Amino acid sequence: MPLASIPSPGHAAWRLGPLTVRAYALCVIAGIVVAVAVASRRYRHSGGRAGVILDAAAWAVPFGLAGALAHVILLSTRHDFHHGYRLWHAATVGVAAIGVPGAVALGAAGAWIACRRAGARLGPVVGAAAPALAFGLAVGGLGNWWAQQFYGRPSTWWWAVQISPTHRVPGYENYATFQPVYLYQSLWEVALGFAVIWAAGRLALSGERTFMLGAAGYAVGGFWAELLRVGPLPSALGMRYGALGDIVVFVLAVAGMYLTRPGRRPPARAHPRRALVEDSSGDVMSV
Repeated sequence: MPLASIPSPGHAAWRLGPLTVRAYALCVIAGIVVAVAVASRRYRHSGGRAGVILDAAAWAVPFGLAGALAHVILLSTRHDFHHGYRLWHAATVGVAAIGVPGAVALGAAGAWIACRRAGARLGPVVGAAAPALAFGLAVGGLGNWWAQQFYGRPSTWWWAVQISPTHRVPGYENYATFQPVYLYQSLWEVALGFAVIWAAGRLALSGERTFMLGAAGYAVGGFWAELLRVGPLPSALGMRYGALGDIVVFVLAVAGMYLTRPGRRPPARAHPRRALVEDSSGDVMSV
């Protein structure tokens, strides 16, 4: 045991009559509130109409939570097949590669629907949401502290986190303190949020490019966190699905930023030349 470490909560859920309130869910809700508040403030600061972000959140949040919920349910039920590889099992393994990026993508689809209904441009909305999502994910990710998951290898550093024996992954039962990977990722996302705000103002990025910059930054932090994390997680090609998903997000975000770079002109349309001919009456016509 190190001389100092981060203690883990003794309880991650509380019973309120027939309901069970989980600390992780409370952290996610707090993250949503932070994200909506930051996005709304930034959108109004850029000249947007009041209420647009709330309308977008009314669509984006359920879409995003649906993606995250499907991710959790599928990964939980895939263990019921007794190692039998079936079509449903294959689908659940594929969902493991989506995670938070998939939830954000579905949330963006919901925001697009809301913008179409409200007659607002999607670019300024996602531009305001880019740093807000980073701050919200940082708050929501702290739920891993309560759940005692998403940690790294054993550590004796003073900021190591204590993990109870029931939450230690196989092979690490004899260790008590581990690297708090969830904390590393939350700190990265806070720094990313401020960096995106600075870059958007300093470089005068469009809303779309601001969002893609935030996505690329999140993918870098997520890939790094997956490399530090310990546990029996699904993998392919020698890499965990989460890391592969982060690579895909990073490539798509960088490609999107390149294709929307300033000064890039769309391909010119080919217009057929109009020939002047004279009809039999002497009038000039164009064909």
